[in-house]
Amino acid sequence: MEHISKRLLNWASVLEDKTRAQAETTASMPFIHPHVALMPDAHLGRGATVGSVIPTIGAVIPAAVGVDIGCGMIAVRTQFTEDEFRGERQLRSLRQSVEHAVPLSAGKYNRALTGAAQRRVEQLAQRADRDGFSPDEYAANWALQLGTLGSGNHFIEVTVDEQSRVWLFLHSGSRGIGNKIAQQHINTAQMLCERWWIRLPDRDLAYLVDGTDEFWHYITELRWAQEFALLNREEMMDRVVGCVAEWIGGEVEEQERINCHHNFTQQERHFGKEVWVSRKGAIEATEGRPGLIPGSMGTASYVVVGKGNRASLNSSPHGAGRNYSRSAAKRAFTRDELRTTMAGIEYRDSEAFLDEIPQAYKDIDVVMADAADLVEITHTLRQIVNVKGD
Repeated sequence: MEHISKRLLNWASVLEDKTRAQAETTASMPFIHPHVALMPDAHLGRGATVGSVIPTIGAVIPAAVGVDIGCGMIAVRTQFTEDEFRGERQLRSLRQSVEHAVPLSAGKYNRALTGAAQRRVEQLAQRADRDGFSPDEYAANWALQLGTLGSGNHFIEVTVDEQSRVWLFLHSGSRGIGNKIAQQHINTAQMLCERWWIRLPDRDLAYLVDGTDEFWHYITELRWAQEFALLNREEMMDRVVGCVAEWIGGEVEEQERINCHHNFTQQERHFGKEVWVSRKGAIEATEGRPGLIPGSMGTASYVVVGKGNRASLNSSPHGAGRNYSRSAAKRAFTRDELRTTMAGIEYRDSEAFLDEIPQAYKDIDVVMADAADLVEITHTLRQIVNVKGD
């Protein structure tokens, strides 16, 4: 861990100058307490650095959570072994089944909802009603978004651990509804800062002041979107479990289920004070708390347990972190390189996934080595099936 300044601590052994400068700017905001913590996977983001933990008193920065509120991971450990999946059955048919069960890609949603999905939507609708806001004002089709994956770095995987046990693993957030909620409150914060002649080092560090109506409107809708994201992952995982059960011809026994955010804000106590902790690309890693840290396509992912590192604000990295922008990755790498990287993994061979090639990301092994005092690795997972949206 490196003390860049009293207000900025860094766990990344590989840190670009622009990323460092961005984090220093965030750490200079007057309501930071006690310091910003940079995770090993830190890289440039909008306003605030992706892979940063930002504790504040008296204010929150909507862009410090980002536009995919509640984005995170869910994993289920099954009773099956790799041999049972690698036998005479075709993994391609399992992949195709999952692709059929879960709508993929941006703007792709369910046509109708039944069963558990409908109950989850009703739970969210009741919460919104109690909280006094209407998600319909953001997206009339928000209910149909529950149980959908999205695109970019969101994925569904079948993986195996060091004991050859099969895990189901997926990454997604609050979809279009969460994005619209985030954009609305980022815009509101910027408008208010302009109205009150508040000079900001970066417009995307605009903030909302605790105690104002605008602050509590944001917190209320943020919390709702975080619950949407959590239930979205639960719904998709239930569908993936169903696909596996049908494909293998037997019930899936869940040995373990972990569901965690890595883009979220919540109140916590640190260094003697109640603060709002915004984790933008970081997971909570209080002592004994399980968590999930995915690598990129074709690399390892990790099941971890938090060590409760006080200086890190009980946090750890959320993944590999990008080295190349999406456009730069598409220019730098080829489809043949992607095929070589994905050898032995069942996936849909598409040029659309070129920007997700592992070489576009930081080395996950380096990230995990940097995180040695933040989390303990309990399982290392490698992919055998990968599902992504275009």
